Amino acid sequence: MTSLITGRRTAWIVALVPFLLALALIGAVGEGDRASSTTDSLPAGLDSTEGTALLDRLPEDAATAAVVLFTADRGELTRDQLTALRDAAGDLAGTGSDAGSSAGASPLVPAEDGTAALLAVPVPSVSASEVADRVTELRTAADEAAPDGVRAQVTGPAAVQADLAAVFDGANTRLLLVTALVVAVLLVITYRSPVLWLVPLTVVGVADRLAAVLATQLMAAVDVAWDESTVGILSVLVFGAGTDYALLLISRYRDELRTEPSRHRAMAHALRRTAEAVLASATTVVLGLLTLLLSLTPTTRGLGLACAVGIVVAAAFALVVLPAVLVLFGRWVFWPRVPHVGETVTVESGTVWHRIGARVARRPAAVVGGSLVLLAVMAVGLFRIDLGLDQAEQFLDEPEAISAAGRLAESFPAGTADPTRVVTTGSAEPLLEAVRSVEGVTSARVSETGGGVSAVDAVLAGRSGENTDVVEALRDAVAPYDAHVTGSEAEALDERDGSDRDLRLIVPLILVLVLGGLVLLLRSAVAPVLLVLTVVATYAAAMGASWWLFTGPLGFGAMDSGVPLFAFLFLVALGVDYNIFLVTRAREEAAGHGSREGMLRALSATGGVITSAGILLAAVFAVLGVLPLVVLAQLGTIICLGVLLDTLLVRTLLVPALALLLGDRFWWPRRVG
Repeated sequence: MTSLITGRRTAWIVALVPFLLALALIGAVGEGDRASSTTDSLPAGLDSTEGTALLDRLPEDAATAAVVLFTADRGELTRDQLTALRDAAGDLAGTGSDAGSSAGASPLVPAEDGTAALLAVPVPSVSASEVADRVTELRTAADEAAPDGVRAQVTGPAAVQADLAAVFDGANTRLLLVTALVVAVLLVITYRSPVLWLVPLTVVGVADRLAAVLATQLMAAVDVAWDESTVGILSVLVFGAGTDYALLLISRYRDELRTEPSRHRAMAHALRRTAEAVLASATTVVLGLLTLLLSLTPTTRGLGLACAVGIVVAAAFALVVLPAVLVLFGRWVFWPRVPHVGETVTVESGTVWHRIGARVARRPAAVVGGSLVLLAVMAVGLFRIDLGLDQAEQFLDEPEAISAAGRLAESFPAGTADPTRVVTTGSAEPLLEAVRSVEGVTSARVSETGGGVSAVDAVLAGRSGENTDVVEALRDAVAPYDAHVTGSEAEALDERDGSDRDLRLIVPLILVLVLGGLVLLLRSAVAPVLLVLTVVATYAAAMGASWWLFTGPLGFGAMDSGVPLFAFLFLVALGVDYNIFLVTRAREEAAGHGSREGMLRALSATGGVITSAGILLAAVFAVLGVLPLVVLAQLGTIICLGVLLDTLLVRTLLVPALALLLGDRFWWPRRVG
């Protein structure tokens, strides 16, 4: 296989055919499509999810609602202003509905303080794009209908959905361009060549687009849900992992060119010595990602499947297409730093990594102790983390729906814009009385019936995120009526419960899979356990330090409930990568130089490329902050910090120090010398 990829007569075929096939699939097939469901992002089997599923049986025009809020620029609304608003209410109600129908719309409701009035407008929940279009139309119409001295804003569930869709409008393209730009800049800095960086960037770029097509088509075929962020995160992962694999291969290829006159044989040697580490790394990451298929949340399962496909594609292009493309060029592709036969190989030179290794070797116990103390101090914040973002905290830049909801809460009960919904297949009247009896419910009404389903809308007194006890009390009160409590407050509560269940199930499984993979790769009992413990310590430190960043400079009040699991998965799976790259090289070097010298030579040989790969991966995940969603900003921050810790501290100091401290016992029961 290696000779086929790197051969003089076959390399161009291996390089060209996958490119042509990939471009054909990208152009002719394109990304897959699937009709979304209202329960795609909700944990299966929980109360709010069951309630949302029942709501789908109601008439379409009752599925979601927008709330138009009118506020006086100064003081109270005048009689003339209220008259003008009442006259416009019918037309506004028809703006969000099918065929201009105002059925189901509430009358204009003035606030007791006289400074505001609201109008609830039903918006058919056909698709996210149609909801966004109708909310946009409603905002335009409300602005035109508002008399002088009155400001019109639109909030409510439909408006929040529309503003969320606006966040992702063109977001994947923007994220892809920024990611590619970051990778290009870092590759130029790494290689210091005006040409070489184009090769891995092009290969990884094609792999990314192919991965997006294959992943979405597969998810559509097996009916696995995904959301707007899935393809964006997939691109970040493919660019990050694919470029890491490319850096490792090109670094080894450069070393081989210093001892081998033929670039074809040099690449064959480099590929054989790199493939094991890349395949082990990719397999570990893929298995870790596939554990997300056990999640209760459909879109989380989709993210795991999509990213697993992306890693497979990235590894395949790095081990098949990239080496074939590189050997088509001469040594000149490395210009101006062209490697020549007879030059000193990295492991034998006095590089900065050689000097770092020498200092670690002098006092390995002190390095281990100091590293662990630093990680422990950073991890302290882990015990202070509050999970669960309310609706107002999910956006980095506050959209109209959130600011309007805040203003609405000044003049109306806080839950008016987004009522909690109680859904039953039984009688509505006794359910209504049960809902009204719950303390914290300011008002309730039967909002819709149809399809054998009845819905009661309950307005809660507390602001968003302050009604956990009320939701739980509601559930206890309506349990005898076979009813389910849903709406954003109830969904947030269930999402926290679902995330907690996923964390308790999936995290141990990831650790078992990673540990098992390392045992099979290294055929050792001690080294795999130590490597896993180091990446877990890195995760704890990254989470703790990030919490202080979130509550300090970044000003976040809490961490999204899904972030701990995603951060653990990406940090453990990707963090093990760098340890795999280091210890597989150390094992190779130890065969001829012994455990101690083998680790030092491995650190000297891989230090530059792994550090470059880590910085690149950290920068790529930081790009998630391009999207104005707090959950992605938090995830990107934690992974960025964790990867830097793993690259600059754990892999550079802690792991070599542990190996030097233990000597041959690090590899027990295997003998490497």
